Amino acid sequence: MRIKLNAIAALVLLFIGVQAYADPIVTESTSNSNVTTNGTSKTTVKSPPPSAISPSINNSNADLCTVGVSGAVQTQILGISAGKTVRDFNCERLKLSKTMYDMGMKVAAVSIMCQDERVFDAMEMAGTPCPYLGKIGEEAQEGWGSPRPKPRPDNITVHEVEKDETNKTILQTVGGVLLIILLL
Repeated sequence: MRIKLNAIAALVLLFIGVQAYADPIVTESTSNSNVTTNGTSKTTVKSPPPSAISPSINNSNADLCTVGVSGAVQTQILGISAGKTVRDFNCERLKLSKTMYDMGMKVAAVSIMCQDERVFDAMEMAGTPCPYLGKIGEEAQEGWGSPRPKPRPDNITVHEVEKDETNKTILQTVGGVLLIILLL
């Protein structure tokens, strides 16, 4: 057994000695590479991109009673864009009434508001009729009920203007749609 231990010890010492004096392993590697790519690309545009842009209509002033409306249509041949402002008569009525009230003209402010059928009917239902030719209260009620022709709100020209504007807008819209259909 002693011989075996001596043999194992000799082998271990020999292995350690060989490892201690061994030359290091050195690896040198050099590589060069060149990549050459030749390619051709061709882009053909068969139609221009759509370019009809709706105009922006800015309502930056708070005292304007208008609303901006705009639109655009682009086809392969033609692009059309348009815009306009539309008056808001109810907004104008409210601003006029407020201005009159602020100036101390309360009856005139109520008279302006009474040009709207809804306000006129509401005032009548509440038992406080709209002013009639400078008269208020029961005298105004008698004036509205007299046999003379009544200048009620439904006969006021503002509504006629609103109807004319609506009819004009409808005709313009129909004309625009027909134009678009013809272009397509």
